Amino acid sequence: MAAGPHCPTLQTSAQDSEERADLIPTRESLLSRLKNWEDQESWQDFFDTYWKLIYNMARKAELSDAEAQDIVQETVISVARNIEGFRYDPALCSFKTWMLRLTRWRIINQLKKRRRENAADPFGGRASDAPDPGPEEVPVGFELEAIWDQEWEKNQLDAALERVKRQVPPEQFQIFDLYCLEQWPAQKIARTLGVPVGRVYLAKHRVSRLLKKEIRKLEAR
Repeated sequence: MAAGPHCPTLQTSAQDSEERADLIPTRESLLSRLKNWEDQESWQDFFDTYWKLIYNMARKAELSDAEAQDIVQETVISVARNIEGFRYDPALCSFKTWMLRLTRWRIINQLKKRRRENAADPFGGRASDAPDPGPEEVPVGFELEAIWDQEWEKNQLDAALERVKRQVPPEQFQIFDLYCLEQWPAQKIARTLGVPVGRVYLAKHRVSRLLKKEIRKLEAR
């Protein structure tokens, strides 16, 4: 859902896009905690934040729901196996880029598996003239890096909104959703929900302030 003109918090200029490239939780302390496999709370936080990003990428690579679910599981396992060797240094390799590489290879491996299965003959053998897809062989028109950037930005906003949703009364979040995300006029919201127009502006102000706070927290990770 696009942000409305009344909500500058959700608008993204070119400079904002660059500054907010890594808004999903990637704080060095969190990454350090993930190196402890017994830290279930940190791993759950990681999974809750990233699984949909990975899943959406797999689906946009034309994988089935079941295949995308497998990609999520395999990527998370890959993170667990490789997190010990990851060093948090955005100047060399951001966590965002590292995650992209892991997800990309899981998708490519699944495409290879599909290619082998489709090339197998009826007796369980394999057609000799069916080469494995290379790293570049993803669906035509699938610009992985660009789509990853878009999904990353969307995922971070969804994560911030979900945190805010748990902090405010349902009516306040509904007003914010209608005003900023659905772009309803304040008067229409007031009539529909039976509230004063002033309450619409107050709810928008409070939720926007909390959203900024959550985004700053995500930026610090």
